Amino acid sequence: MLSQMQELVARVAVALPALWSKKIGRPKVCGLYRAVEMACMYLRHNGTEEFLGDVQGFSQSPVSRIVTTLVPVVKAVLTEFVPDAQHAIEWVKGRVCRLVDGTIRPCWPYARHPELWSRKHGTTGFCAQLVSLLGCSAVYVSDPLPGKTHDAKAFTETVVAKIVEHSGGGIGDKGYQGCQGVITPRKKSPCGELSKTDNESNAKISALRAPVERLVAHFKSWRIFHTDYRRPYATYQEAYDAARGLFFFSIIWGFE
Repeated sequence: MLSQMQELVARVAVALPALWSKKIGRPKVCGLYRAVEMACMYLRHNGTEEFLGDVQGFSQSPVSRIVTTLVPVVKAVLTEFVPDAQHAIEWVKGRVCRLVDGTIRPCWPYARHPELWSRKHGTTGFCAQLVSLLGCSAVYVSDPLPGKTHDAKAFTETVVAKIVEHSGGGIGDKGYQGCQGVITPRKKSPCGELSKTDNESNAKISALRAPVERLVAHFKSWRIFHTDYRRPYATYQEAYDAARGLFFFSIIWGFE
């Protein structure tokens, strides 16, 4: 049985428009297997090109070419592993799903993109919505939204609202108050205190959300989702899609 990396390299080799190592012209600095490994290191750890080059014994330039060439291919070959809206809806039917708090993925403060500033997190970035089952299984990860997007607005602007609608109900934090089908903790009024019953209810809701927080921690252990994205703004969506595909590929591979 092929290892996960061997399977990925085989898929990339088939998807490439031309042979990676040709017998004519300037030779590549490394073989395809090592190049795919380097692209995955970038997507997993968000390392600088200089650092990745030092690790592999290359200069920065070939690393940049490898990342630029292979990230779109990795995205294309792993698209099938990323659950789309319809898949997620079928998955959650009749089940209670937990709606995870929208998570921010920092990036540089790109000029002409003030919408990336998140006042809540005090940084620029993109946010996303995650949906999981009670067993902490990842069901859906949305496309990136501007960092300023509030969780309740992101809930309605993505297909997350439709996914929760077809499930047995959702559990969210206080940012989702007012969202249909989502159970949230009760907020304290400006001039009052929560009752004992409300505090007990909030504690139970928080306990139910605890396993989902592990999914958030797993998601953010991928440094590209947790540390500043440094490449040009126009490349973000492609890198995000490739990393998201690799994230689900790493979960699903070997279990089907």
